[in-house]
Amino acid sequence: MKSKLFIISVIFIIAAFPGFAAGEGEMSANGEMAAHRNFWLKSVPLSDPSLEVATFAGGCFWCVESDFEKVNGVVDAVSGYTGGMEKNPTYDAVSYGRTTHMEAVQVYYKPEVVSYSDLLASFWKQIDPTDPKGQYVDKGDQYRTAIFYHNEEQKKLAEKSLKIIEAMKIFTAPIVTEIRKFDVFYNAEEYHQDFYKKSPDRYHSYRDGSGRSQFYNRVWKNVDLHFDNGMKEDMMKTYQKKSDEELKKVLTPLQYKVTQLSGTEYAFDNEFWDNKKPGIYVDIVSGEPLFSSRDKFASGTGWPSFIRPLVPENIVEVEDRSLGAVRTEVRSTHGDSHLGHLFPDGPAPTGLRYCINSASLRFIPKEDLEKEGYGEFLNQL
Repeated sequence: MKSKLFIISVIFIIAAFPGFAAGEGEMSANGEMAAHRNFWLKSVPLSDPSLEVATFAGGCFWCVESDFEKVNGVVDAVSGYTGGMEKNPTYDAVSYGRTTHMEAVQVYYKPEVVSYSDLLASFWKQIDPTDPKGQYVDKGDQYRTAIFYHNEEQKKLAEKSLKIIEAMKIFTAPIVTEIRKFDVFYNAEEYHQDFYKKSPDRYHSYRDGSGRSQFYNRVWKNVDLHFDNGMKEDMMKTYQKKSDEELKKVLTPLQYKVTQLSGTEYAFDNEFWDNKKPGIYVDIVSGEPLFSSRDKFASGTGWPSFIRPLVPENIVEVEDRSLGAVRTEVRSTHGDSHLGHLFPDGPAPTGLRYCINSASLRFIPKEDLEKEGYGEFLNQL
């Protein structure tokens, strides 16, 4: 709870700017504004029919608003309250848990510039979706996380994003972020709007002390989330891990050791370390596409090395302390196969080296992509 810092900030703001009245506005389900924004905020017609609206609860609305307003295509983000039954809630009532509302942010965006799926990706990377008690230092139901969908398309995309996040296995604890139908949104008091601009020192002091930035750097910073890259709707069903009994039948002992027991094959004595043929590399367990020959380079390490994944959503990065040092393990999303490790010593343009075990891969040459069902990747070789 940010109450102490907040009270100090509010006292200062009200004393310095007595015109900061707590003007609350109500947002109905169809997105019409019931109250105007004040002069120091963006002069943007939020009632413009070309704009679309999204609503997210991600803990402290100062931080969520700030992050969304940095997204290209977002016209404005408004801090407020939603999800509860009480009318015209105030900050004091919500922050002290005296309502059923949650701190939330309503995002106005240009869909021709930024998609709803892009906003979902931004939202997931702002939060700890496994915390049922709040977010970071702020605890209480009012700080829980939720996606409030305004229509069936948003609901479908939100549910799809949740499935992908779960399949990536970034977290061991269950994801508790709710997906709920939007009802009504109440603007927070005016001194909360654009707080990160009005009081940057206080904002950064709170944010740095809350643990939010540290969590992002530790968990999300190197995770590339894209829900709009043409991923097949049935991907979750198409790329699945077989049972352990089945895997022992279809994998060689080395393949099983590497993919299931996080083993490592010998350098320079594996199938693909020096393979120069055009094609793609898929997970030996699930068949999900992982890397392209276009991004393969001679690293001199004796293992297949790539500067980037072919489909970022099929790669999961996990902190690995198994050898007494911190490394980044690379696993497949759907097959949950151990693939190798990621190092920051690759060539331009990414500067990355995905060092991968051949035993985790199946190579599909260019001429076989169509018949194997991977024809969509022909233009990426």
